[in-house]
Amino acid sequence: MTVIVMVGLPARGKTYIARKLARYLNWQGHAARVFNVGNYRRMRLGSNQPAAFFDPTNPTGVGARRAMAEAALDDVFAWLGDGGQYAIYDATNATRTRRSWVLAQCEAAGVRVVFVESICNDPAIVEANIVETKLLSPDYIGADPAIAVADFRERIAFYERAYETIADDSLSYVKLIDAGRQLVANNIRGFLLGRLVSYLMNLHIVPRTIWLTRHGESAYNALGKIGGDAALTEAGRAYATRLSAFLRERIAGEPTVWTSTLQRTLTTGQALPWGALPLRALDEIDAGICDGMTYAEIEAGFPEEFASRKADKLTYRYPRGESYLDVIDRLNPVIVNLEGKRKTVVIIAHQAVLRGLYAYLADKTPQECVHLEVPLHTAIKLIPKAYGVDESRFFLG
Repeated sequence: MTVIVMVGLPARGKTYIARKLARYLNWQGHAARVFNVGNYRRMRLGSNQPAAFFDPTNPTGVGARRAMAEAALDDVFAWLGDGGQYAIYDATNATRTRRSWVLAQCEAAGVRVVFVESICNDPAIVEANIVETKLLSPDYIGADPAIAVADFRERIAFYERAYETIADDSLSYVKLIDAGRQLVANNIRGFLLGRLVSYLMNLHIVPRTIWLTRHGESAYNALGKIGGDAALTEAGRAYATRLSAFLRERIAGEPTVWTSTLQRTLTTGQALPWGALPLRALDEIDAGICDGMTYAEIEAGFPEEFASRKADKLTYRYPRGESYLDVIDRLNPVIVNLEGKRKTVVIIAHQAVLRGLYAYLADKTPQECVHLEVPLHTAIKLIPKAYGVDESRFFLG
């Protein structure tokens, strides 16, 4: 059991990073949950607390915020005791005193602690985060934008007076500096924590757009067959042409384009005006001995396999092939690479693969992943945000 303790001033992307970490861990099959102390404050004290509430010299505010921090941490331990694996304790935790208290509570509960501090001194990024918070934070729903921004700036100023960066090298911590410009890792051990550091190394809070689409219709799609390396049909080639025109109108500059190594995605990608990089990790799920068959043929020829897949689609592995969990695992480097991109990314791939990618980006569980709708000839536009993801779908016929 591990508690990941967020550290940092407001408008430095802590909640965004916390949610990303939980999403990544859950997508990898590890039970993770964010415990946001601000949500406890909003639920129990109301969301309209003025900036003065956060003044470190205001004893009423200090006491109330400490009570919310204790309540959230109590729930962390209760959740971990009920089978949770990674609790993400999302708060400013801005002082050595507060972090020492959190660490002592966790050690008493026999829980490992890793601190993740987000430091940002780039005024442009901070300003963008302030505007994002003003628009989306539950603290300012319905508030006048100018008043919300002024109040939030005052709140930040109070935290800045008391803020102390992590300086104790006996702790396990990761520092993210200026939205990915630099990462400092200290006393990090273990395979999964090492993988998290690799993930955090690529994480940033700069907004960008991600486009997901399947290839155009293939000859196997038209016949209801799975797998294979079939060419596009006439309808599939027409979709590739429409997709190219559609994306050219909506993408400024030159995006990163990834396809699988199979010809149906390569042909679709070749219609775009930008070069595409084929990645084997984006190849469709390997159907093993069932490759090239229809589901009716699988049911008739391999009834036990058909029944096993129907009973548990997530963990079912085709004989000499793959399961959805296998696909998710091989997509890990794609996700890490994707998080490091700061410009538009277009991914042309296959249904099972895009289900895995979409599940991560839209914060869906692996169990939900196998039933997600990713139809042919549809472009999915995703913009990651601090409090979720903006999604638009375009059916191109």
